[in-house]
Amino acid sequence: MNGATPRSRAPRRRMSRADRERQMLDVAEEVFGERGYQAASMDEIAERCGVSKPMLYEYFGSKDGLLTACVCRSKAELLDVTQKAMAGATAPEDVLWRGMVAYFSFIDAHSRSFAMLLGEPPAGSPETAEAVEATRRQQSALISGVLAAFAPAAPPTVIDAYTEIIIGASERLALWRTRRPDVPVEETARYMTDFCRNGLGPHLVPGPRPSPDRPETPR
Repeated sequence: MNGATPRSRAPRRRMSRADRERQMLDVAEEVFGERGYQAASMDEIAERCGVSKPMLYEYFGSKDGLLTACVCRSKAELLDVTQKAMAGATAPEDVLWRGMVAYFSFIDAHSRSFAMLLGEPPAGSPETAEAVEATRRQQSALISGVLAAFAPAAPPTVIDAYTEIIIGASERLALWRTRRPDVPVEETARYMTDFCRNGLGPHLVPGPRPSPDRPETPR
């Protein structure tokens, strides 16, 4: 034996519960985006986090619970970034433009997990499906308020209908951008604002509109 004292292993830095949860969610979103929900494993997520699998279950209960937590966090972050972006504008069209840029920028930063959620709905996870739908309702509330200011003469039914159209179109356009990263965020946002302006155009101009069952006869 030599008299050397064995070098002690450096102690692992302890993380607060909030920091550890944030790390787990970051890694889980990454793995879900890479593998898809079905192929993602709690073992891999735990290994990348440097924690035990039982700790993941202690925090989130199940893989479904972990995915739901990821969606709920994104929901809160998306609301925060879009509200902050829209708060800096005054004219309705500028509010809509800023909101769309913020939305597509956020989706761009989470493109793989976003594509996974829309392309592979997790089977047997009503909580996750409800969290995704709650995100849509959250964004709908923002959009409907902008549209009502954009077209104050439009009836509530028209605002509701266009809000649903815009939510669906925004998701499809964002999903399209995951395959077309060469299209800038601003150009994508401009497609949506032009679509809104053209679609709501009749409500921005006073005067009678053609009845849907009695179209105007060309002169």
